[in-house]
Amino acid sequence: MSINLTLIGQSIAFFFFVWFCMKFVWPPLMKTLDERKKNIADGIAAGEKGRHELELAEKRAVEVIREAKEKASEIVQHAERRAAEIADEAKGHAKEEAERILSAARADAEQEINHAREALRAQLGSLVVAGASRILEKEIDAKAHAAIVDNVVKEL
Repeated sequence: MSINLTLIGQSIAFFFFVWFCMKFVWPPLMKTLDERKKNIADGIAAGEKGRHELELAEKRAVEVIREAKEKASEIVQHAERRAAEIADEAKGHAKEEAERILSAARADAEQEINHAREALRAQLGSLVVAGASRILEKEIDAKAHAAIVDNVVKEL
């Protein structure tokens, strides 16, 4: 093979082409590749950070749920205690009301008994006077002998 001018021209053109590519094509291409590499690394780092934040968020969510359950349990226990207190208060008020009604009923009954006794005494007084007048076969003045009748009624 012989070295001729064509081979030298092609070599010069090749070196010029390589120089041109190294000067004008290679730097933007490397810059683009570096940017992509950086974007990919940032994306992976962001993914790792996101996964880590997701794990933290899950832990926080579990903690919040646990706290919410504890709070709900406390609220339920408080409500149960309050319900028991209200029930006890209601029982106390009901007992007091029952005692009051019972004492009022006893007072009413005592008053009715006293009223009935007075009515019976009055009727007994008239019956005594009527019986005595039949026994004695004469008229007895009820007004005149009221003191005697009252004494007899009190003794009964």
